[in-house]
Amino acid sequence: MLTPTAYKDSVGIKSPNTAPENPYGWNASTVVHILERREYTGCTVNFKTYTNSIWDKKQRDNPLEKQAVFEDAHEAIIEKDIFDKVQIIRGQRQRKTKSGCTSTFSGLMYCADCCEKLYYGATNNGKREGAFFDCSLHWKHKDKCGTHFIRESVLEHMVLRHIQLVMGYILRYRQHFISVMENQLQLESAEKLQSSRKQLERNERRIMELKRLFIKIYEDNAKGKLNDERFELMSQNYEAEQKQLEAEVITLKQEIEVQERQNENIERFIRTADKYVDIEEIDPCMLRELIKAIYVEAPDKSSGKRRQNIHIEYDGIGFIPLDELAKKETA
Repeated sequence: MLTPTAYKDSVGIKSPNTAPENPYGWNASTVVHILERREYTGCTVNFKTYTNSIWDKKQRDNPLEKQAVFEDAHEAIIEKDIFDKVQIIRGQRQRKTKSGCTSTFSGLMYCADCCEKLYYGATNNGKREGAFFDCSLHWKHKDKCGTHFIRESVLEHMVLRHIQLVMGYILRYRQHFISVMENQLQLESAEKLQSSRKQLERNERRIMELKRLFIKIYEDNAKGKLNDERFELMSQNYEAEQKQLEAEVITLKQEIEVQERQNENIERFIRTADKYVDIEEIDPCMLRELIKAIYVEAPDKSSGKRRQNIHIEYDGIGFIPLDELAKKETA
């Protein structure tokens, strides 16, 4: 696909930018800008930036909840669900090992005990046969969490098998699957929804408080009541806390929206699952479409054999109770 500048040049439209040597060589920053453009979902977005006061002219990025978003302002060129999923995937950073390896599962793996992300490692020769995941907290502080070591090849087999069981069950007992998941989500959602709303309210109150505090220290600095060094330190701390809270607010709002749309989420998951009924191997796109997170338990060697379980949180519907679903097979 031609870059915007190359395309304009090809159809005779003048552009202030110089045509690149490679007309198909997209700049990474351009791609990122496109992926972040909410307007492509059909909305208009105002107030993307703000200033703290009339004295502070620095433009700062406004968090999403403070922007004015007008839905369905024009024809969408991408579905909102796809846009939201892309933002989640972009937040799942895939770090390379020292040998330059990355994993399809990177960004999805968590420790079942401490809930920290799992570290991805590989042998120095770069061969994938030795690639593994382990608890990142265990690697940093062995006294705070035990090992959750699991080979990538073993993980891939377990995840594929789990997905195949779920897809097969949906194919055979679609209505029973919907009924079981509706009951589970109703039990889980009420408590989660209340907790998420309370946390959201606390975060929003603190954000407003931080804004007031920033204005106060700015005025104190301007009046000479607060020296520049102290002002710089306090403003940096306030700004860092505010950014963290604003990121949490976005996540909380997304979680609340998911919890409020239970039945819709189940139907959407089934539509996605229908595409992978005959899946025979792990596919990166399939993995991101179906799965939100994978939790790995510590290995159990009490029986003399090494046994290890994983728990898969599917996108939009959470954990699927295979044991409960299996009762239908044996009934």
